[in-house]
Amino acid sequence: MNLGSIYHRSAYSDCYPIDENSLRINLRTGKDIQNVTIIHNDPYCNGITGRRPWEGIREEMEKRCELPYHSLWSSVLTPEYKREQYYFELTSGEETIYMLEDGFYSEEELHISGKMKQYFKIPWLNPSDVIRVPDWVSETVWYEIVPDRFCRGDYSNKRMEVKPWDDKEPMTYEDFYGGDLKGIISKLGYLEKLGITGIYLTPIFESESNHKYDTTDYHKIDPDFGTEQEMKELIMEAHKRGIKVMVDGVFNHCGTDFGPWKDVVSKGKASSYYDWFFINKFPIETKDWKTRDGRYYSFAFEAHMPKLNTNNPEVMEYFINRCKYWVNEWKIDGIRFDVGNEISHTFIKRLRREIKGIEPDLFLLGEIWHDSTQWLQGDEYDSVMNYPFIESIHDFWNTESMDVKELMLSLNRIFTMYPEQITNALFQFLDSHDVTRAYTRCGNLDTFLQQFSLLCTMPGSICLYYGTELGMEGAEDPYNRKCMPWREIEQGKHQEIFEQIQRLIAIRKRFRQCRSEKMEWILEDGYRRLLHYRKLGEGKRAVEVYMNAGKNNYKMLTDSNIVFAYRYKDGDLSPGGILILQKG
Repeated sequence: MNLGSIYHRSAYSDCYPIDENSLRINLRTGKDIQNVTIIHNDPYCNGITGRRPWEGIREEMEKRCELPYHSLWSSVLTPEYKREQYYFELTSGEETIYMLEDGFYSEEELHISGKMKQYFKIPWLNPSDVIRVPDWVSETVWYEIVPDRFCRGDYSNKRMEVKPWDDKEPMTYEDFYGGDLKGIISKLGYLEKLGITGIYLTPIFESESNHKYDTTDYHKIDPDFGTEQEMKELIMEAHKRGIKVMVDGVFNHCGTDFGPWKDVVSKGKASSYYDWFFINKFPIETKDWKTRDGRYYSFAFEAHMPKLNTNNPEVMEYFINRCKYWVNEWKIDGIRFDVGNEISHTFIKRLRREIKGIEPDLFLLGEIWHDSTQWLQGDEYDSVMNYPFIESIHDFWNTESMDVKELMLSLNRIFTMYPEQITNALFQFLDSHDVTRAYTRCGNLDTFLQQFSLLCTMPGSICLYYGTELGMEGAEDPYNRKCMPWREIEQGKHQEIFEQIQRLIAIRKRFRQCRSEKMEWILEDGYRRLLHYRKLGEGKRAVEVYMNAGKNNYKMLTDSNIVFAYRYKDGDLSPGGILILQKG
Protein backbone atom coordinates (compact mmCIF):
# COMPACT_ATOMS: atom_id res chain seq x y z
CA MET A 1 0.00 0.00 0.00
CA ASN A 2 1.43 3.35 -1.06
CA LEU A 3 0.86 5.45 2.07
CA GLY A 4 2.57 8.47 0.50
CA SER A 5 -0.29 8.79 -1.99
CA ILE A 6 -2.99 9.03 0.69
CA TYR A 7 -3.99 12.55 1.69
CA HIS A 8 -6.73 14.23 3.70
CA ARG A 9 -7.14 17.17 6.03
CA SER A 10 -10.39 18.34 7.59
CA ALA A 11 -10.40 21.60 5.65
CA TYR A 12 -10.61 23.19 2.19
CA SER A 13 -11.87 20.88 -0.58
CA ASP A 14 -11.18 17.75 1.52
CA CYS A 15 -13.86 18.53 4.08
CA TYR A 16 -16.45 21.28 3.82
CA PRO A 17 -20.13 21.98 4.54
CA ILE A 18 -22.46 21.67 1.54
CA ASP A 19 -25.23 23.38 3.49
CA GLU A 20 -26.15 23.95 7.14
CA ASN A 21 -26.74 20.22 7.73
CA SER A 22 -24.36 18.29 5.47
CA LEU A 23 -20.62 17.76 5.12
CA ARG A 24 -18.71 16.56 2.08
CA ILE A 25 -15.69 14.40 2.99
CA ASN A 26 -13.13 13.69 0.23
CA LEU A 27 -10.08 11.42 0.49
CA ARG A 28 -7.30 11.08 -2.09
CA THR A 29 -5.53 7.75 -2.34
CA GLY A 30 -3.26 5.90 -4.70
CA LYS A 31 -4.93 3.78 -7.34
CA ASP A 32 -3.95 0.62 -5.45
CA ILE A 33 -6.66 1.21 -2.84
CA GLN A 34 -9.70 -0.97 -3.48
CA ASN A 35 -12.07 0.04 -0.71
CA VAL A 36 -12.44 2.90 1.79
CA THR A 37 -14.70 3.03 4.83
CA ILE A 38 -15.23 6.14 6.92
CA ILE A 39 -15.87 5.58 10.63
CA HIS A 40 -17.69 8.61 12.06
CA ASN A 41 -19.86 9.84 14.92
CA ASP A 42 -20.37 12.75 17.28
CA PRO A 43 -17.15 13.25 19.28
CA TYR A 44 -19.15 13.17 22.54
CA CYS A 45 -21.36 10.18 21.72
CA ASN A 46 -19.95 8.27 24.72
CA GLY A 47 -19.51 11.23 27.03
CA ILE A 48 -16.84 13.84 27.75
CA THR A 49 -14.53 12.10 30.21
CA GLY A 50 -13.34 9.29 27.98
CA ARG A 51 -14.22 6.55 30.47
CA ARG A 52 -15.91 4.73 27.64
CA PRO A 53 -14.04 4.53 24.31
CA TRP A 54 -15.42 6.53 21.41
CA GLU A 55 -17.22 4.38 18.85
CA GLY A 56 -17.95 5.33 15.24
CA ILE A 57 -20.50 4.32 12.65
CA ARG A 58 -19.09 2.54 9.59
CA GLU A 59 -20.01 3.75 6.10
CA GLU A 60 -18.45 2.80 2.79
CA MET A 61 -17.16 5.72 0.74
CA GLU A 62 -17.95 6.13 -2.96
CA LYS A 63 -15.14 6.18 -5.48
CA ARG A 64 -16.08 9.55 -6.91
CA CYS A 65 -13.61 9.81 -9.80
CA GLU A 66 -10.16 8.98 -11.08
CA LEU A 67 -7.42 11.63 -11.11
CA PRO A 68 -4.06 11.59 -12.92
CA TYR A 69 -2.23 9.95 -9.99
CA HIS A 70 -4.96 9.36 -7.42
CA SER A 71 -8.45 8.08 -6.81
CA LEU A 72 -10.92 10.40 -5.11
CA TRP A 73 -13.24 8.82 -2.53
CA SER A 74 -16.21 10.72 -1.15
CA SER A 75 -19.04 10.68 1.38
CA VAL A 76 -21.73 13.10 2.49
CA LEU A 77 -22.39 13.10 6.25
CA THR A 78 -25.28 14.73 8.09
CA PRO A 79 -24.15 15.13 11.71
CA GLU A 80 -27.21 15.17 13.97
CA TYR A 81 -25.64 17.56 16.48
CA LYS A 82 -23.55 19.64 14.01
CA ARG A 83 -20.29 17.97 15.15
CA GLU A 84 -18.38 15.11 13.57
CA GLN A 85 -15.35 13.00 14.40
CA TYR A 86 -14.00 10.45 11.94
CA TYR A 87 -11.16 8.34 10.55
CA PHE A 88 -10.67 6.04 7.55
CA GLU A 89 -10.19 2.32 6.97
CA LEU A 90 -8.38 1.59 3.68
CA THR A 91 -8.01 -1.79 2.01
CA SER A 92 -5.65 -2.96 -0.74
CA GLY A 93 -5.61 -6.68 -1.43
CA GLU A 94 -4.98 -8.45 1.88
CA GLU A 95 -3.71 -5.29 3.58
CA THR A 96 -5.84 -2.99 5.76
CA ILE A 97 -4.63 0.27 7.28
CA TYR A 98 -6.33 3.03 9.27
CA MET A 99 -5.74 6.74 8.72
CA LEU A 100 -6.21 9.24 11.54
CA GLU A 101 -5.13 12.85 11.71
CA ASP A 102 -1.85 11.95 13.43
CA GLY A 103 -0.94 9.23 10.92
CA PHE A 104 -1.49 5.61 9.91
CA TYR A 105 -2.41 2.81 12.32
CA SER A 106 -2.43 -0.95 11.99
CA GLU A 107 -5.34 -2.93 13.46
CA GLU A 108 -3.17 -3.75 16.46
CA GLU A 109 -2.09 -0.15 17.06
CA LEU A 110 -5.65 1.10 16.74
CA HIS A 111 -6.76 -1.04 19.68
CA ILE A 112 -3.85 -0.51 22.10
CA SER A 113 -5.47 0.25 25.44
CA GLY A 114 -4.98 3.82 26.62
CA LYS A 115 -3.39 5.03 23.39
CA MET A 116 -4.28 8.66 22.64
CA LYS A 117 -5.55 8.92 19.08
CA GLN A 118 -6.02 12.13 17.13
CA TYR A 119 -9.14 11.74 15.02
CA PHE A 120 -10.19 14.09 12.24
CA LYS A 121 -12.75 16.47 13.65
CA ILE A 122 -15.36 19.05 12.66
CA PRO A 123 -15.90 20.89 15.95
CA TRP A 124 -19.08 22.67 14.86
CA LEU A 125 -20.94 23.16 11.60
CA ASN A 126 -21.37 26.93 11.66
CA PRO A 127 -23.87 28.38 9.16
CA SER A 128 -21.43 31.20 8.39
CA ASP A 129 -18.85 28.63 7.24
CA VAL A 130 -21.07 27.39 4.40
CA ILE A 131 -19.81 28.67 1.05
CA ARG A 132 -22.72 30.48 -0.58
CA VAL A 133 -22.81 31.43 -4.25
CA PRO A 134 -25.84 33.20 -5.79
CA ASP A 135 -28.24 30.51 -7.04
CA TRP A 136 -28.75 32.18 -10.41
CA VAL A 137 -25.12 31.99 -11.46
CA SER A 138 -24.97 28.31 -12.49
CA GLU A 139 -27.93 28.78 -14.83
CA THR A 140 -26.51 31.88 -16.54
CA VAL A 141 -25.19 31.94 -20.10
CA TRP A 142 -22.85 34.94 -20.24
CA TYR A 143 -21.77 37.00 -23.23
CA GLU A 144 -18.55 39.02 -23.00
CA ILE A 145 -18.64 42.37 -24.80
CA VAL A 146 -15.73 44.70 -25.58
CA PRO A 147 -17.83 47.88 -26.04
CA ASP A 148 -15.61 49.59 -28.63
CA ARG A 149 -15.90 46.57 -30.94
CA PHE A 150 -19.45 45.27 -30.47
CA CYS A 151 -21.86 47.77 -32.01
CA ARG A 152 -21.98 51.52 -32.69
CA GLY A 153 -25.32 53.14 -31.93
CA ASP A 154 -24.32 56.80 -31.63
CA TYR A 155 -22.98 58.29 -34.88
CA SER A 156 -22.29 61.76 -33.50
CA ASN A 157 -18.66 62.85 -33.11
CA LYS A 158 -16.54 60.77 -30.78
CA ARG A 159 -13.77 62.05 -28.54
CA MET A 160 -11.32 59.68 -30.22
CA GLU A 161 -10.89 59.40 -33.99
CA VAL A 162 -12.57 56.20 -35.15
CA LYS A 163 -11.94 53.88 -38.08
CA PRO A 164 -14.74 52.66 -40.37
CA TRP A 165 -16.54 49.68 -38.76
CA ASP A 166 -15.88 47.27 -41.63
CA ASP A 167 -12.37 48.54 -42.33
CA LYS A 168 -10.23 45.65 -43.57
CA GLU A 169 -6.92 47.52 -43.12
CA PRO A 170 -4.42 45.96 -40.68
CA MET A 171 -5.42 46.56 -37.07
CA THR A 172 -3.22 48.16 -34.40
CA TYR A 173 -3.41 48.22 -30.61
CA GLU A 174 -4.43 51.88 -30.70
CA ASP A 175 -7.40 51.70 -33.10
CA PHE A 176 -10.86 52.97 -32.10
CA TYR A 177 -14.05 51.85 -33.87
CA GLY A 178 -16.73 53.73 -31.97
CA GLY A 179 -18.79 50.97 -30.34
CA ASP A 180 -20.90 52.23 -27.44
CA LEU A 181 -23.69 51.59 -24.93
CA LYS A 182 -26.43 52.62 -27.36
CA GLY A 183 -25.13 49.98 -29.75
CA ILE A 184 -25.32 47.30 -27.06
CA ILE A 185 -28.87 48.34 -26.15
CA SER A 186 -29.88 48.04 -29.81
CA LYS A 187 -28.68 44.41 -29.92
CA LEU A 188 -30.32 43.08 -26.75
CA GLY A 189 -32.92 41.34 -28.90
CA TYR A 190 -30.15 39.54 -30.78
CA LEU A 191 -28.63 38.35 -27.48
CA GLU A 192 -32.00 37.22 -26.18
CA LYS A 193 -32.60 35.23 -29.38
CA LEU A 194 -29.22 33.52 -28.97
CA GLY A 195 -30.15 32.46 -25.44
CA ILE A 196 -27.93 34.83 -23.47
CA THR A 197 -28.95 35.54 -19.86
CA GLY A 198 -25.92 37.55 -18.70
CA ILE A 199 -23.71 40.29 -20.17
CA TYR A 200 -20.12 40.79 -19.01
CA LEU A 201 -18.86 44.22 -20.05
CA THR A 202 -15.12 44.86 -20.21
CA PRO A 203 -14.24 48.28 -18.65
CA ILE A 204 -16.56 51.17 -19.45
CA PHE A 205 -14.93 53.96 -17.43
CA GLU A 206 -13.00 56.90 -18.84
CA SER A 207 -9.65 56.04 -20.34
CA GLU A 208 -7.42 57.06 -23.24
CA SER A 209 -7.23 53.51 -24.61
CA ASN A 210 -9.75 51.43 -26.56
CA HIS A 211 -9.75 48.63 -23.96
CA LYS A 212 -10.13 50.94 -20.90
CA TYR A 213 -8.00 48.80 -18.58
CA ASP A 214 -5.94 51.93 -17.78
CA THR A 215 -8.75 53.86 -16.09
CA THR A 216 -8.42 57.62 -15.59
CA ASP A 217 -11.76 58.30 -13.85
CA TYR A 218 -13.73 55.61 -12.01
CA HIS A 219 -16.64 58.03 -11.52
CA LYS A 220 -17.25 58.67 -15.18
CA ILE A 221 -18.30 56.44 -18.06
CA ASP A 222 -16.05 57.02 -21.04
CA PRO A 223 -17.71 59.73 -23.19
CA ASP A 224 -17.14 57.69 -26.34
CA PHE A 225 -19.22 54.89 -24.80
CA GLY A 226 -22.03 57.11 -23.59
CA THR A 227 -23.49 58.50 -20.39
CA GLU A 228 -24.42 57.20 -16.98
CA GLN A 229 -28.08 57.46 -17.95
CA GLU A 230 -27.43 55.21 -20.96
CA MET A 231 -25.70 52.72 -18.67
CA LYS A 232 -28.76 52.67 -16.42
CA GLU A 233 -30.96 52.24 -19.48
CA LEU A 234 -28.84 49.30 -20.70
CA ILE A 235 -29.17 47.53 -17.34
CA MET A 236 -32.90 48.26 -17.09
CA GLU A 237 -33.60 47.01 -20.63
CA ALA A 238 -31.42 43.93 -20.08
CA HIS A 239 -33.28 43.11 -16.87
CA LYS A 240 -36.60 43.34 -18.69
CA ARG A 241 -35.34 40.51 -20.93
CA GLY A 242 -34.06 38.42 -18.02
CA ILE A 243 -30.43 39.33 -18.74
CA LYS A 244 -28.01 40.09 -15.88
CA VAL A 245 -25.21 42.67 -16.24
CA MET A 246 -21.67 42.37 -14.82
CA VAL A 247 -19.11 45.20 -14.98
CA ASP A 248 -15.32 44.97 -14.97
CA GLY A 249 -13.64 46.37 -11.85
CA VAL A 250 -10.04 47.36 -12.55
CA PHE A 251 -8.79 47.81 -8.97
CA ASN A 252 -5.28 46.36 -9.30
CA HIS A 253 -3.95 49.27 -11.36
CA CYS A 254 -5.04 52.52 -12.97
CA GLY A 255 -3.98 54.77 -15.85
CA THR A 256 -1.36 57.49 -15.58
CA ASP A 257 -4.06 60.16 -15.97
CA PHE A 258 -5.83 58.95 -12.82
CA GLY A 259 -6.10 61.99 -10.49
CA PRO A 260 -4.34 60.51 -7.42
CA TRP A 261 -1.44 59.25 -9.58
CA LYS A 262 -0.98 62.64 -11.23
CA ASP A 263 -0.95 64.23 -7.77
CA VAL A 264 1.86 61.90 -6.64
CA VAL A 265 3.86 62.56 -9.80
CA SER A 266 3.50 66.29 -9.17
CA LYS A 267 4.05 66.44 -5.37
CA GLY A 268 6.11 63.35 -4.65
CA LYS A 269 6.09 62.14 -1.04
CA ALA A 270 4.17 65.27 -0.02
CA SER A 271 1.11 64.00 -1.90
CA SER A 272 -1.74 62.70 0.28
CA TYR A 273 -2.01 59.85 -2.24
CA TYR A 274 1.62 58.76 -1.91
CA ASP A 275 0.72 55.48 -0.19
CA TRP A 276 -1.94 54.67 -2.80
CA PHE A 277 0.85 53.27 -4.99
CA PHE A 278 4.18 51.42 -4.77
CA ILE A 279 6.85 53.99 -5.62
CA ASN A 280 10.54 53.25 -5.15
CA LYS A 281 12.32 56.19 -6.84
CA PHE A 282 11.77 59.93 -7.17
CA PRO A 283 11.24 61.89 -9.27
CA ILE A 284 8.77 59.56 -11.01
CA GLU A 285 9.62 58.89 -14.63
CA THR A 286 6.54 57.79 -16.60
CA LYS A 287 7.71 58.26 -20.18
CA ASP A 288 9.62 55.01 -20.53
CA TRP A 289 7.35 52.17 -21.67
CA LYS A 290 8.47 49.56 -19.12
CA THR A 291 9.17 49.64 -15.38
CA ARG A 292 11.71 46.83 -15.17
CA ASP A 293 14.09 49.24 -13.46
CA GLY A 294 11.80 49.08 -10.41
CA ARG A 295 11.10 52.84 -10.16
CA TYR A 296 7.52 51.93 -9.32
CA TYR A 297 5.42 48.81 -9.50
CA SER A 298 2.98 48.48 -12.37
CA PHE A 299 0.86 45.83 -14.02
CA ALA A 300 3.12 43.53 -16.08
CA PHE A 301 5.88 46.22 -16.20
CA GLU A 302 3.53 48.51 -18.18
CA ALA A 303 4.49 52.08 -17.21
CA HIS A 304 1.04 53.42 -18.14
CA MET A 305 -0.64 51.10 -15.59
CA PRO A 306 0.77 51.95 -12.12
CA LYS A 307 -0.18 49.39 -9.48
CA LEU A 308 -2.62 50.45 -6.76
CA ASN A 309 -1.96 49.62 -3.10
CA THR A 310 -5.13 47.75 -2.18
CA ASN A 311 -3.72 47.23 1.34
CA ASN A 312 -4.27 50.95 1.99
CA PRO A 313 -7.57 51.60 3.87
CA GLU A 314 -8.20 54.76 1.81
CA VAL A 315 -7.84 52.83 -1.45
CA MET A 316 -10.18 50.15 -0.11
CA GLU A 317 -12.74 52.77 0.89
CA TYR A 318 -12.52 54.50 -2.48
CA PHE A 319 -13.27 51.35 -4.50
CA ILE A 320 -15.81 49.91 -2.08
CA ASN A 321 -17.76 53.15 -2.35
CA ARG A 322 -17.60 52.90 -6.14
CA CYS A 323 -18.97 49.33 -6.02
CA LYS A 324 -21.75 50.36 -3.65
CA TYR A 325 -22.73 53.11 -6.06
CA TRP A 326 -22.95 50.71 -9.01
CA VAL A 327 -25.10 48.35 -6.94
CA ASN A 328 -27.37 50.98 -5.44
CA GLU A 329 -27.73 53.35 -8.40
CA TRP A 330 -27.23 51.14 -11.44
CA LYS A 331 -28.52 47.80 -10.07
CA ILE A 332 -25.63 45.78 -11.49
CA ASP A 333 -25.65 42.01 -10.92
CA GLY A 334 -21.94 41.26 -10.78
CA ILE A 335 -18.39 42.56 -10.68
CA ARG A 336 -15.46 40.93 -12.45
CA PHE A 337 -12.13 41.74 -10.75
CA ASP A 338 -9.35 42.30 -13.27
CA VAL A 339 -6.01 40.74 -12.19
CA GLY A 340 -7.94 39.37 -9.23
CA ASN A 341 -4.97 37.47 -7.79
CA GLU A 342 -2.86 40.60 -7.19
CA ILE A 343 -5.49 42.50 -5.19
CA SER A 344 -5.00 42.15 -1.42
CA HIS A 345 -7.02 39.49 0.38
CA THR A 346 -7.86 42.05 3.05
CA PHE A 347 -9.51 44.29 0.47
CA ILE A 348 -11.54 41.51 -1.17
CA LYS A 349 -12.76 40.17 2.19
CA ARG A 350 -13.85 43.62 3.31
CA LEU A 351 -15.48 44.45 -0.01
CA ARG A 352 -17.42 41.17 0.05
CA ARG A 353 -18.73 41.78 3.57
CA GLU A 354 -19.88 45.29 2.78
CA ILE A 355 -21.24 44.76 -0.73
CA LYS A 356 -23.01 41.47 0.07
CA GLY A 357 -24.59 43.26 3.03
CA ILE A 358 -26.33 45.45 0.46
CA GLU A 359 -27.01 42.81 -2.21
CA PRO A 360 -26.39 39.18 -1.15
CA ASP A 361 -27.01 37.93 -4.71
CA LEU A 362 -24.25 40.04 -6.26
CA PHE A 363 -21.79 37.84 -8.19
CA LEU A 364 -18.08 38.43 -7.47
CA LEU A 365 -15.81 36.95 -10.15
CA GLY A 366 -12.01 36.94 -9.97
CA GLU A 367 -9.75 36.89 -13.01
CA ILE A 368 -7.28 34.21 -11.93
CA TRP A 369 -5.58 31.85 -14.37
CA HIS A 370 -4.31 29.21 -11.92
CA ASP A 371 -5.26 27.24 -8.78
CA SER A 372 -7.46 29.71 -6.90
CA THR A 373 -8.14 27.80 -3.68
CA GLN A 374 -6.99 30.58 -1.39
CA TRP A 375 -9.52 33.01 -2.92
CA LEU A 376 -12.44 30.57 -2.89
CA GLN A 377 -13.10 29.83 0.77
CA GLY A 378 -16.42 31.64 0.84
CA ASP A 379 -15.17 34.99 2.13
CA GLU A 380 -13.69 36.45 -1.07
CA TYR A 381 -14.73 35.64 -4.67
CA ASP A 382 -17.75 33.56 -5.61
CA SER A 383 -15.93 32.14 -8.62
CA VAL A 384 -12.96 32.55 -10.95
CA MET A 385 -12.41 32.43 -14.70
CA ASN A 386 -11.54 28.80 -15.42
CA TYR A 387 -8.58 29.16 -17.78
CA PRO A 388 -7.28 25.62 -16.95
CA PHE A 389 -10.41 24.30 -18.70
CA ILE A 390 -9.35 25.97 -21.98
CA GLU A 391 -5.84 24.56 -21.65
CA SER A 392 -7.13 21.07 -20.95
CA ILE A 393 -9.45 20.80 -23.95
CA HIS A 394 -7.02 22.58 -26.27
CA ASP A 395 -4.32 20.04 -25.43
CA PHE A 396 -6.63 17.12 -26.25
CA TRP A 397 -7.89 18.40 -29.60
CA ASN A 398 -4.48 19.75 -30.56
CA THR A 399 -2.57 16.56 -29.70
CA GLU A 400 -3.66 13.48 -31.61
CA SER A 401 -1.50 11.24 -29.44
CA MET A 402 -3.69 12.04 -26.40
CA ASP A 403 -6.51 9.63 -25.68
CA VAL A 404 -9.85 10.36 -24.06
CA LYS A 405 -8.75 8.96 -20.70
CA GLU A 406 -6.09 11.66 -20.47
CA LEU A 407 -8.75 14.29 -21.14
CA MET A 408 -11.00 12.72 -18.51
CA LEU A 409 -8.23 12.78 -15.91
CA SER A 410 -7.42 16.39 -16.71
CA LEU A 411 -11.04 17.54 -16.43
CA ASN A 412 -11.58 15.49 -13.26
CA ARG A 413 -8.62 17.28 -11.69
CA ILE A 414 -10.06 20.68 -12.63
CA PHE A 415 -13.55 19.90 -11.35
CA THR A 416 -12.39 18.53 -8.00
CA MET A 417 -10.07 21.40 -7.07
CA TYR A 418 -12.78 23.33 -5.21
CA PRO A 419 -15.90 22.72 -3.10
CA GLU A 420 -18.87 21.75 -5.24
CA GLN A 421 -20.65 25.07 -4.66
CA ILE A 422 -17.71 26.77 -6.38
CA THR A 423 -17.49 24.15 -9.13
CA ASN A 424 -21.13 24.79 -9.98
CA ALA A 425 -20.35 28.49 -10.44
CA LEU A 426 -16.98 28.30 -12.23
CA PHE A 427 -16.83 30.76 -15.13
CA GLN A 428 -16.39 28.45 -18.15
CA PHE A 429 -15.50 29.70 -21.63
CA LEU A 430 -13.62 28.86 -24.82
CA ASP A 431 -12.11 32.28 -25.50
CA SER A 432 -11.88 35.84 -24.21
CA HIS A 433 -10.27 39.17 -25.06
CA ASP A 434 -6.99 37.84 -23.59
CA VAL A 435 -6.52 34.70 -25.72
CA THR A 436 -6.78 33.51 -29.31
CA ARG A 437 -10.35 33.13 -30.50
CA ALA A 438 -11.78 29.62 -30.17
CA TYR A 439 -12.46 29.09 -33.87
CA THR A 440 -8.90 30.13 -34.80
CA ARG A 441 -7.47 27.86 -32.13
CA CYS A 442 -9.66 24.92 -33.24
CA GLY A 443 -8.90 25.39 -36.92
CA ASN A 444 -12.15 23.86 -38.22
CA LEU A 445 -15.89 23.79 -37.57
CA ASP A 446 -16.02 20.19 -36.35
CA THR A 447 -13.54 20.74 -33.53
CA PHE A 448 -15.12 24.08 -32.66
CA LEU A 449 -18.61 22.57 -32.32
CA GLN A 450 -17.27 19.63 -30.30
CA GLN A 451 -15.55 21.98 -27.86
CA PHE A 452 -18.67 24.11 -27.60
CA SER A 453 -20.78 20.99 -26.98
CA LEU A 454 -18.38 20.01 -24.21
CA LEU A 455 -18.66 23.52 -22.73
CA CYS A 456 -22.47 23.31 -22.76
CA THR A 457 -22.46 20.00 -20.88
CA MET A 458 -20.04 20.96 -18.12
CA PRO A 459 -20.81 22.30 -14.63
CA GLY A 460 -20.39 26.00 -14.03
CA SER A 461 -21.58 29.22 -15.60
CA ILE A 462 -20.70 29.37 -19.31
CA CYS A 463 -19.67 32.45 -21.30
CA LEU A 464 -19.40 33.27 -25.00
CA TYR A 465 -16.99 35.94 -26.17
CA TYR A 466 -18.80 38.27 -28.59
CA GLY A 467 -18.78 36.67 -32.05
CA THR A 468 -18.01 33.16 -30.78
CA GLU A 469 -21.49 32.18 -31.93
CA LEU A 470 -20.45 33.15 -35.47
CA GLY A 471 -17.12 31.38 -35.49
CA MET A 472 -15.29 34.71 -35.53
CA GLU A 473 -11.57 34.31 -36.05
CA GLY A 474 -8.57 36.17 -34.67
CA ALA A 475 -5.26 35.40 -33.04
CA GLU A 476 -4.12 37.34 -29.99
CA ASP A 477 -4.67 41.09 -29.44
CA PRO A 478 -5.52 43.07 -31.49
CA TYR A 479 -6.96 40.50 -33.94
CA ASN A 480 -9.03 38.72 -31.31
CA ARG A 481 -10.86 42.04 -30.82
CA LYS A 482 -12.20 42.62 -34.32
CA CYS A 483 -15.49 44.43 -34.81
CA MET A 484 -18.69 42.39 -34.69
CA PRO A 485 -19.64 41.79 -38.38
CA TRP A 486 -23.21 43.06 -38.29
CA ARG A 487 -23.41 43.57 -42.06
CA GLU A 488 -22.46 39.94 -42.66
CA ILE A 489 -24.96 38.82 -40.02
CA GLU A 490 -27.74 40.75 -41.78
CA GLN A 491 -26.74 39.06 -45.04
CA GLY A 492 -27.16 35.65 -43.38
CA LYS A 493 -23.52 34.70 -43.83
CA HIS A 494 -23.15 33.13 -40.37
CA GLN A 495 -26.68 31.76 -39.94
CA GLU A 496 -25.79 28.06 -40.00
CA ILE A 497 -23.21 28.18 -37.23
CA PHE A 498 -25.36 30.64 -35.24
CA GLU A 499 -28.24 28.16 -35.27
CA GLN A 500 -26.01 25.29 -34.11
CA ILE A 501 -24.71 27.35 -31.18
CA GLN A 502 -28.23 28.55 -30.42
CA ARG A 503 -29.46 24.93 -30.26
CA LEU A 504 -26.65 23.84 -27.94
CA ILE A 505 -27.33 26.74 -25.58
CA ALA A 506 -31.03 25.83 -25.56
CA ILE A 507 -30.16 22.21 -24.69
CA ARG A 508 -28.01 23.35 -21.76
CA LYS A 509 -30.83 25.54 -20.48
CA ARG A 510 -33.50 22.87 -21.00
CA PHE A 511 -31.70 19.92 -19.36
CA ARG A 512 -30.51 20.59 -15.83
CA GLN A 513 -28.29 17.50 -16.07
CA CYS A 514 -26.05 19.37 -18.52
CA ARG A 515 -25.10 21.77 -15.72
CA SER A 516 -24.66 19.08 -13.06
CA GLU A 517 -21.28 18.21 -11.56
CA LYS A 518 -22.37 14.54 -11.50
CA MET A 519 -20.65 12.90 -14.43
CA GLU A 520 -19.77 9.37 -15.54
CA TRP A 521 -17.19 8.69 -18.26
CA ILE A 522 -17.54 5.57 -20.40
CA LEU A 523 -14.25 4.54 -22.00
CA GLU A 524 -14.94 2.58 -25.18
CA ASP A 525 -12.52 -0.20 -26.12
CA GLY A 526 -10.89 0.42 -29.47
CA TYR A 527 -11.94 4.08 -29.66
CA ARG A 528 -9.18 6.02 -27.93
CA ARG A 529 -10.49 9.43 -29.02
CA LEU A 530 -14.21 8.91 -28.57
CA LEU A 531 -15.67 11.11 -25.84
CA HIS A 532 -18.56 9.32 -24.18
CA TYR A 533 -19.94 10.55 -20.89
CA ARG A 534 -23.19 10.63 -18.99
CA LYS A 535 -24.44 13.70 -17.10
CA LEU A 536 -26.65 12.83 -14.14
CA GLY A 537 -29.24 14.84 -12.27
CA GLU A 538 -31.89 14.11 -9.70
CA GLY A 539 -33.79 10.88 -10.29
CA LYS A 540 -33.10 8.51 -13.18
CA ARG A 541 -32.92 10.99 -16.04
CA ALA A 542 -29.58 11.63 -17.71
CA VAL A 543 -28.02 13.30 -20.72
CA GLU A 544 -25.59 11.14 -22.68
CA VAL A 545 -22.94 12.71 -24.89
CA TYR A 546 -20.82 11.23 -27.69
CA MET A 547 -18.13 13.09 -29.64
CA ASN A 548 -15.95 11.42 -32.23
CA ALA A 549 -12.56 13.13 -32.14
CA GLY A 550 -10.90 10.18 -33.88
CA LYS A 551 -10.47 9.23 -37.54
CA ASN A 552 -12.85 6.27 -37.82
CA ASN A 553 -16.65 6.03 -37.79
CA TYR A 554 -18.29 4.91 -34.56
CA LYS A 555 -21.34 2.65 -34.78
CA MET A 556 -24.01 3.94 -32.39
CA LEU A 557 -26.88 1.49 -33.03
CA THR A 558 -29.41 4.02 -31.74
CA ASP A 559 -31.73 6.58 -33.21
CA SER A 560 -33.92 7.27 -30.17
CA ASN A 561 -34.17 10.24 -27.84
CA ILE A 562 -31.75 12.37 -29.89
CA VAL A 563 -31.68 16.03 -28.82
CA PHE A 564 -28.68 17.10 -30.93
CA ALA A 565 -26.87 15.47 -33.82
CA TYR A 566 -24.01 16.61 -36.04
CA ARG A 567 -22.28 14.38 -38.59
CA TYR A 568 -24.49 11.50 -37.52
CA LYS A 569 -26.55 9.33 -39.87
CA ASP A 570 -28.13 5.89 -39.77
CA GLY A 571 -26.38 4.85 -36.57
CA ASP A 572 -22.91 6.06 -37.63
CA LEU A 573 -21.09 8.88 -35.84
CA SER A 574 -18.53 10.24 -38.31
CA PRO A 575 -15.18 11.80 -37.32
CA GLY A 576 -15.95 15.27 -35.98
CA GLY A 577 -19.49 14.15 -35.09
CA ILE A 578 -21.56 14.94 -32.01
CA LEU A 579 -24.57 13.13 -30.56
CA ILE A 580 -26.50 14.18 -27.44
CA LEU A 581 -29.21 11.87 -26.13
CA GLN A 582 -31.82 12.10 -23.39
CA LYS A 583 -31.91 9.01 -21.18
CA GLY A 584 -34.49 7.85 -18.65
